[in-house]
Amino acid sequence: MDTPPPAPAAPSSAWHTLPAAAVLSALHSQPRGLMQAEAERRLQQHGANRLTEAAPTPLWRRVARQFNNLLILVLLGAAGITLALGHGVDAGVILAVVLLNVGIGLFQEGKAERALAAIRALLDPRAQAWRDGHLVELDAAQLVPGDVVQVAAGDRVPADLRWLRVHDLQIDEAPLTGESVPVVKDAAPVDPQAELGDRSSMGYAGTLVTRGQGIGVVVATGMRTEMGRIGRLLQSVGETTTPLVRQMTQMGRWITLAVLTAAALLFGFGWGVRGLPAVETFMAAVGLAVAAIPEGLPAILSVTLAIGVQRMARRRAIVRQLPAVETLGCVTVIGSDKTGTLTCNEMTVQTVVLADGTVHVQGSGYAPQGALLRDGAVLQPAELWREAPALLALAEGAALCNDAELVPTDQGDWRLSGDPTEGALLTLAMKAGLEPARLREEHPRLAVLPFESQRRLMASVHADGPEQRLWVKGAPEAVLAHCRLAMGPDGRPLALDAAWWQAQAEAQAAQGRRVLAVATAVWPPDQTLIPEAMTADWTLVGLVGLIDPPRPEAMAAIEQCRQAGIRVVMITGDHAVTARAIATQLGLGDGPRTLSGHELQALDEAQLRAAVRTVDVFARAAPEHKLRLVRALQAEGHVVAMTGDGVNDAPALKAADVGVAMGHKGTEAAKQAAAMVLTDDNFATIAHAIEEGRTVYDNLRKVITFLLPINGGESISLLIAVLFGLALPIAPVQILWVNMVSSIALAMVLAFEPTEADVMRRPPRPPGEPMLSGFVLWRIALVSTLFAAGIFGVYQWALQQGHDPALARTLAVNTLVAMEVFYLFSVRYLKARSFTWVGVRGTPRVLAAVAAACGLQALFTYAPWMHTWFGSAALPLPWLALSAAVGLAVLLVLELEKALLRRLPRRWTTARVPSA
Repeated sequence: MDTPPPAPAAPSSAWHTLPAAAVLSALHSQPRGLMQAEAERRLQQHGANRLTEAAPTPLWRRVARQFNNLLILVLLGAAGITLALGHGVDAGVILAVVLLNVGIGLFQEGKAERALAAIRALLDPRAQAWRDGHLVELDAAQLVPGDVVQVAAGDRVPADLRWLRVHDLQIDEAPLTGESVPVVKDAAPVDPQAELGDRSSMGYAGTLVTRGQGIGVVVATGMRTEMGRIGRLLQSVGETTTPLVRQMTQMGRWITLAVLTAAALLFGFGWGVRGLPAVETFMAAVGLAVAAIPEGLPAILSVTLAIGVQRMARRRAIVRQLPAVETLGCVTVIGSDKTGTLTCNEMTVQTVVLADGTVHVQGSGYAPQGALLRDGAVLQPAELWREAPALLALAEGAALCNDAELVPTDQGDWRLSGDPTEGALLTLAMKAGLEPARLREEHPRLAVLPFESQRRLMASVHADGPEQRLWVKGAPEAVLAHCRLAMGPDGRPLALDAAWWQAQAEAQAAQGRRVLAVATAVWPPDQTLIPEAMTADWTLVGLVGLIDPPRPEAMAAIEQCRQAGIRVVMITGDHAVTARAIATQLGLGDGPRTLSGHELQALDEAQLRAAVRTVDVFARAAPEHKLRLVRALQAEGHVVAMTGDGVNDAPALKAADVGVAMGHKGTEAAKQAAAMVLTDDNFATIAHAIEEGRTVYDNLRKVITFLLPINGGESISLLIAVLFGLALPIAPVQILWVNMVSSIALAMVLAFEPTEADVMRRPPRPPGEPMLSGFVLWRIALVSTLFAAGIFGVYQWALQQGHDPALARTLAVNTLVAMEVFYLFSVRYLKARSFTWVGVRGTPRVLAAVAAACGLQALFTYAPWMHTWFGSAALPLPWLALSAAVGLAVLLVLELEKALLRRLPRRWTTARVPSA
């Protein structure tokens, strides 16, 4: 008899609410799985259990897309003009700049495809499933809804499963939900409103089984799994445009409009009004276009960003997309994941509650470094046997009733093998002066009762001299039920005050800590360790409060971000109580306002935008919640940096203005979706990266403020010549020489300028603020006028002295370069004085660039073959002093202007001009 076709699948959000038998019935399956023929039929219906790939964009389309950029088109226009002038070498240089920009764009594409490939790798290639009543191993891609699958410790869950039977099953769901500890699984249905991380009856594809065994029925495969849903979210997230790209596009439009308008007006006036020959006038217009276009700007832009990348790499931040370097400089909100980013992602014992008070445990992570404090006084490990015998006993029991191992690594940290909670207990024992390995040799284990979710405790029996001793750890209520006594301050038993101990456990839990109780008893030698032998005469030793603690350096980094005008918001998949406790310790607020995933789900977009203005902590956030939060913050006008390490973070990382993934413990999917990867998984590194990003923007603005006045001065000189019917003071080919050689050599060093002192004490610049701010436009106009006056002044002076036009033009070119050199020393400090020892001395790179520019100009002026190429002529040496004097005069005028600006109200300059 043929198996009937499966009924319509219940929505994925409903499987966890149904009893196991009802799930099997809905999927037309049985406890022993499907028949092979039925599985093959369903495989045809549902498709393979793998994530689908979007069709790749053809290379020709990707290349063509790179040319859809006005700056690139302006460069191509400059190359065409240069080629029309007959200078193929210069045209080749400009085209090389174009190809460099296109190559960078192509290299940075394809994030979504790589992120999907990384998620795809999380699906186990093999799985154990029942087919035809037998347990067989098969390719995980062949799994279909209704298959019954078996998993054990070390396996990755091959598809989304509804558990039918479990035995001590725990699963690490951190990559999916952000949960900091493995989740205990159960076959019982759970509440329909349960968040993804609270659905204990479910197992999700790609998560890792850390303990026990489980049998479950497949309810979703491929793109219908939770991992597949994240893949769809990734595909739906479009590429973001950075503020720098928007500003450079806007500036490119302005430059293009200005150049074309000026060239057209120049041609119309010269030919139509003054009656000049059309060809001569057209070449003058071409010269104007060549003068006005900053051909080297895109190349210097790329180099400046690349230098920022190198600086960040030295500070352990790897940038995968060049524009992200600058975008960091205008970040206004950091949406940070908790586990592994703000916290260590290593469970740590923070408190030990004993009958006579609480001991606070310092340190974080698995490293056995940190003091034990009671009433503010340090307890010495060597004196615990006398000063705190109950604490020493608890540490001993925590180390013995324990299956984990901690091993030091060559890098100076500790590697855990086993459960994170048990690793934290071993660290506590070592802080108490115990050596777990030696302790286990002295008290060998004789029997063990493993932890099970039903019992909620673990017990082990150990040799203790002539006796045998039982050690137990587990949930407080489970352990307290077996206790009649409590260990007193001197190590002797006292009557148990169960209500007091329960209140202490609740107080620890309210602070976001996971609470374990440790108990002991003398065990009869002839008694077998089985659940039925558990009596009610144990002695409670104490309670242990554990948490994944904040990184110590994260607190300082958050304060630094606050001073820089950057808000930090926690967005995590962990529980609200734990998240709020960590946020309070980090200083995100005094009792920070918290919103959980189901509350967030109920908000419409307007309500969500209102919530993101005041909420500091978003807990139990699913992937689509994180994505909505990023978009809501962006809709509020914020530039958002989103951090994360899990697969569940990938869509939000890709949608954020700057996605920041963890390199050490982060998943490959998160790294591929992010714009930046932190090699040390440290939130504090983000603050360093923002500092570098602001430095990059400052240097970019210095480059633009340096280059555009040079082009402006050249253009004004040409305009004056045509308007008054005079010869051009500088030939177009000479302008290309200055723009592509001297100007770039000098401007390039501005990319290496060090960080200014107040860079992290300024508010973020408005994302919409144009690169050509009011101050920059004023400086461009002033310096362009000074340059034009210098160029035309010395040119006319040479002609009036009766010299050849070639000699006059060579003097004008050398004067232009001299003005550039002196202006370089001025522009390094946009507002502060340049006449300081540090300012005059410059940096080694500045001095090298000045020397290079002078050397190139010597070739231009005195090399015969340069005379042939560029129409230059050898200058008398005293004339070089004239050029230098004009350059010095420009510097003096600009110093006077800066002095006046410093006396203006700060509201005119503070937001636009960084101080030195």
